[in-house]
Parts: sequence; structure tokens; C-alpha cells
Amino acid sequence: MNQETYKKLISGKNSGPFALAARLLLNIIAAFYGLGVSLRNWLFDGGRPQSYAVTTAGLVTSDRTQATVPVISVGNITVGGTGKTPFVIWLCNFLREENINCAILTRGYKAATRENDEPGMLAKNCPGTAVVVNPDRLAGAIEAVKKHRAQVLIMDDGFQHRRFHRDIDIVTIDAMLPFGYGRLLPAGLLREPVSALQRAQAVILTRCDLVSRNNLTELTATISRINPKMIVAQTIHSPVCATSGKRQISLEELKDKKIYAFCGIANPEAFLATVGLVGANITGSKVYDDHHSYTAGDVEGIYRDAAQSGAEMILTTEKDYNKIGLPGDTSVLELAYLAVRLQFVDGADRIRELIERSLAGKIPRKRTI
Repeated sequence: MNQETYKKLISGKNSGPFALAARLLLNIIAAFYGLGVSLRNWLFDGGRPQSYAVTTAGLVTSDRTQATVPVISVGNITVGGTGKTPFVIWLCNFLREENINCAILTRGYKAATRENDEPGMLAKNCPGTAVVVNPDRLAGAIEAVKKHRAQVLIMDDGFQHRRFHRDIDIVTIDAMLPFGYGRLLPAGLLREPVSALQRAQAVILTRCDLVSRNNLTELTATISRINPKMIVAQTIHSPVCATSGKRQISLEELKDKKIYAFCGIANPEAFLATVGLVGANITGSKVYDDHHSYTAGDVEGIYRDAAQSGAEMILTTEKDYNKIGLPGDTSVLELAYLAVRLQFVDGADRIRELIERSLAGKIPRKRTI
């Protein structure tokens, strides 16, 4: 079952006896999954098992009286893309501007050691920041401290990784689909119940320009009811330009241009909507599953479909552009990716203040934040 078919099933768009039976089975599995999640969280909340940190000497400890390296966790409560990577990039750049040496801890995905997915994007967009790929977050943290002398650790996709102590928990939520159809995996997209947001200090709402103002107000109110102390910031994925191997293409040039768009991400609707927002004329599109590995046949098909649609250019995401293998002759149609950056529309100052307050006195250096 591919990504699109699965989403139609769990969202209720597919009807009929088979779909009803499948959703019933998924709900039963989700109930057992929920029991496991609740038991695990209950044990961690009670200190069983313990959570660990890494000292400034690169040693693992559960002793909170020791000097440990601060950890900022960036995660989510649903599977799929919530705009986490752009926020991690923003966070790294903010810390670098404050003369803080940080490192990113990520598990990677499949062949993530190649420069072709999120770790590669992070390394490219966070110059001077070490990106440590290791399924064992503590082992990765030790490497970051000993080898790269990290003063702050950013744990990518770390909200559920409670074995690793963190100083700040920041959760990114896609405003287009905030709570994964309101059901736990596999009946929905929730990794944990929405009440788990009580553990977080801040929520970053992403793609706020792609939902109505009323929906955004209701979403903010819902989050605030779960955790009244929560900082809720609003962001958008702001297009900057399109970039190919040859040149940068301005947004003005993209306006009214005939574009064939494709992507293999968790929220393809968001990418296609953003392409539309820049004023491009989408002549056709192709959506692949998240983390799709492109074959030569895929690439040939993309170019063929684009030419048949009358497109003047092929546009994709940065992640897909980095993964795709280009055919030998690309002279007919130019392939580029739409470069975007995270832009705060509300709450940036409160996020900065949260970081400053949490790190105050924990980083020995000349300049403090």
C-alpha cells in the first residue's frame, strides 16, 4: 500500500466493506500500540528507566549535579514531514550567530550516510555545524562532544527518545494536518496522544500560510488548552528562489512559467501549494512516497511526462533534487529545486528567549546569550 492509498484509508476517504474492515483492524492495533506508549511514558515519568546526559568531558551520566552539555530536542507527535528540518536549520544558524558551537544528532534514514537526504540537507545548510548520524543518540552525543567540541546538542526527531535527557523540547506541527487524523498509529498518524504535548516547552506551527485564519486560531487554542504554559510560534516556508546545477532562478522568473512538479515527501500537497503560491503554472505533477529512492526509469518518466505536459521547467524539493540521478541529456528541460527558508510570522522572540533562558550559565564562553 503506497502513501496516498494509506492516507485515503485512514482519513475515511475510501469507503466500502474492505475499507471499513481495514480501519477496524487498524483501530484495534492502534489500541494496543496506545497501551504500549502510555506504559512507556508512565515509566519514564516515574524515573524508570532513567534518562541520561553527556558531560562536558564526553561521559554518560544520570547525575544532574554534573556539568552536562545542553540538549535541545526538535521533534513531532506525528509521522511524516512537519517542517522539522527547516526549523533545525534556523536553530543552528541562530546558535552560530550567538557564537555557540552546536552539533546535530540524527538517526538518519536508510542510507542516510550518503549526502542525499535530511543529514545532507542539514550539513549543506548549516555550514560549520557537525551532523552526527548514529541510531544511538548517546553514542552520537559523545562523538559530538569529544570530536567536534559541541557546546549544545540539537537532537533531531527526539521528542519520543526519552532515554536522552533534554533541556528544551520543541515540537513542530504542520498546520495543514496537525494531529494526524486524530488517531494513533496505524489507524492515524499520531506517534503519541496529543496530550504528550504537556512535556514540551514550545510548539512551532509550520505552513501557517496554507490554512485559514480561523483554523489557525482554533489550532492555537487547542494547543494552549493542552499546555497553557506552551509557547506557540507561527511560521511559513517562504520560497527564496529556484536553484539548478547551473543557476539561481528568481521568483519573478517562475511567475507564470509552465512547471512540471514532482516530489517524494510526506506532505506533497504543501509543496504543490507552495509552487502555486509563487505564481507558477503547474502543467502536471507526480507524487512519490516519502523517502522514495529514484531509479533511472523514474527520471526518464519524469522528463517524458513533463515534456508531454508542455512544461518549460521541472521543479522539485531540495531533498528530492539531491537524491535524483540526472539523465545524460537535460538540455530540453531544466530541472531545479524550490529553495525555501523557515520564516517566523509570530513568536520568534519568545523562542529566542526560551533558548537564552535555558542555556544561560551552562556554556562557558566569552559571550553570553
